[in-house]
Amino acid sequence: MNWTSYIENDKKILLGKPVVKGTRISVEHILNLLASGWTDTQILENYPRLKREHLQAVFAYLQDCMKDGLLHLQPLKSA
Repeated sequence: MNWTSYIENDKKILLGKPVVKGTRISVEHILNLLASGWTDTQILENYPRLKREHLQAVFAYLQDCMKDGLLHLQPLKSA
Protein backbone atom coordinates (compact mmCIF):
# COMPACT_ATOMS: atom_id res chain seq x y z
CA MET A 1 0.00 0.00 0.00
CA ASN A 2 1.43 3.35 -1.04
CA TRP A 3 -0.05 5.62 1.61
CA THR A 4 1.32 8.74 -0.12
CA SER A 5 -1.51 8.40 -2.63
CA TYR A 6 -4.03 8.88 0.19
CA ILE A 7 -2.39 10.85 3.02
CA GLU A 8 -0.94 14.36 2.83
CA ASN A 9 0.12 17.17 5.09
CA ASP A 10 -0.17 20.82 4.19
CA LYS A 11 0.55 23.67 6.59
CA LYS A 12 -2.67 25.33 5.39
CA ILE A 13 -4.82 22.35 6.44
CA LEU A 14 -5.15 21.56 10.16
CA LEU A 15 -1.78 23.18 10.86
CA GLY A 16 0.03 20.55 8.82
CA LYS A 17 -1.38 17.47 10.53
CA PRO A 18 -1.53 14.44 8.23
CA VAL A 19 -4.99 14.22 6.64
CA VAL A 20 -6.77 12.11 4.07
CA LYS A 21 -6.12 13.84 0.74
CA GLY A 22 -8.93 16.12 -0.35
CA THR A 23 -10.47 16.25 3.14
CA ARG A 24 -9.92 17.82 6.53
CA ILE A 25 -10.17 14.40 8.19
CA SER A 26 -6.95 13.85 10.09
CA VAL A 27 -5.12 10.58 10.65
CA GLU A 28 -5.32 11.44 14.35
CA HIS A 29 -9.13 11.71 14.20
CA ILE A 30 -9.48 8.35 12.49
CA LEU A 31 -7.23 6.75 15.11
CA ASN A 32 -9.24 8.36 17.91
CA LEU A 33 -12.43 6.89 16.46
CA LEU A 34 -10.89 3.43 16.27
CA ALA A 35 -9.47 3.74 19.80
CA SER A 36 -12.96 4.72 20.98
CA GLY A 37 -14.37 1.46 19.64
CA TRP A 38 -15.69 2.53 16.26
CA THR A 39 -15.51 -0.13 13.56
CA ASP A 40 -14.28 0.54 10.07
CA THR A 41 -17.86 0.13 8.88
CA GLN A 42 -19.08 2.84 11.29
CA ILE A 43 -16.34 5.20 10.15
CA LEU A 44 -17.12 4.63 6.47
CA GLU A 45 -20.87 5.11 7.07
CA ASN A 46 -20.38 8.34 9.03
CA TYR A 47 -17.72 9.77 6.72
CA PRO A 48 -18.95 8.91 3.22
CA ARG A 49 -15.98 10.62 1.54
CA LEU A 50 -13.72 7.94 3.03
CA LYS A 51 -13.11 4.61 1.38
CA ARG A 52 -11.62 1.42 2.78
CA GLU A 53 -8.36 2.30 1.00
CA HIS A 54 -8.11 5.46 3.10
CA LEU A 55 -8.27 3.45 6.31
CA GLN A 56 -5.63 1.05 5.00
CA ALA A 57 -3.46 4.05 4.13
CA VAL A 58 -3.74 5.35 7.70
CA PHE A 59 -2.28 2.09 9.00
CA ALA A 60 0.41 2.00 6.32
CA TYR A 61 1.36 5.58 7.24
CA LEU A 62 1.62 4.67 10.93
CA GLN A 63 3.64 1.57 10.15
CA ASP A 64 6.14 3.71 8.21
CA CYS A 65 6.28 6.26 11.04
CA MET A 66 7.08 3.53 13.54
CA LYS A 67 9.63 1.88 11.25
CA ASP A 68 11.41 5.18 10.60
CA GLY A 69 11.42 6.15 14.28
CA LEU A 70 9.13 9.13 13.76
CA LEU A 71 6.67 7.84 16.34
CA HIS A 72 7.96 7.54 19.88
CA LEU A 73 5.99 6.26 22.80
CA GLN A 74 6.40 7.85 26.18
CA PRO A 75 7.25 5.34 28.90
CA LEU A 76 4.33 4.54 31.17
CA LYS A 77 4.70 5.73 34.73
CA SER A 78 4.12 3.11 37.39
CA ALA A 79 1.50 3.81 40.00
